[in-house]
Amino acid sequence: MVLIQILTGRINTNSANSSKPPSQDPNRLKKSRPKSERKPGGQPGRIGKTLQPVEDPAVPFTNNQGERDIRMLKVQQKVSGGFRSIEGAEIFCRVRSYLSTARKQQLTASDALMSLFEGRMPAFMTARPDNDQNVLNETD
Repeated sequence: MVLIQILTGRINTNSANSSKPPSQDPNRLKKSRPKSERKPGGQPGRIGKTLQPVEDPAVPFTNNQGERDIRMLKVQQKVSGGFRSIEGAEIFCRVRSYLSTARKQQLTASDALMSLFEGRMPAFMTARPDNDQNVLNETD
């Protein structure tokens, strides 16, 4: 009999008569948020880029690759507590950039490093005739 009274007492507890938070009240009604008066979208006249990946299949849907490229630098900083010199950081970034580019060109890291140590330049490092690198250095 006493056990039944204890259990019925527990069932009848809520946030008003116990230390239970209001979120655990049985049959509580959640307050709905008021509807916003703002219109969806950007400012008038602004050309959006939401559908750019649909129009141009070369544009990725996410920026995950860019975040992956930065992640190894941050892991290196966290594990070793930073770099001892600016030169060491630049060397690390140069190697990571080379390996990341090789991976994007469907080359494994070991193949890319082997070709580098053997003195062979991978195809992605040679300048193509249609890609004029001097355009960036020219000033009008």
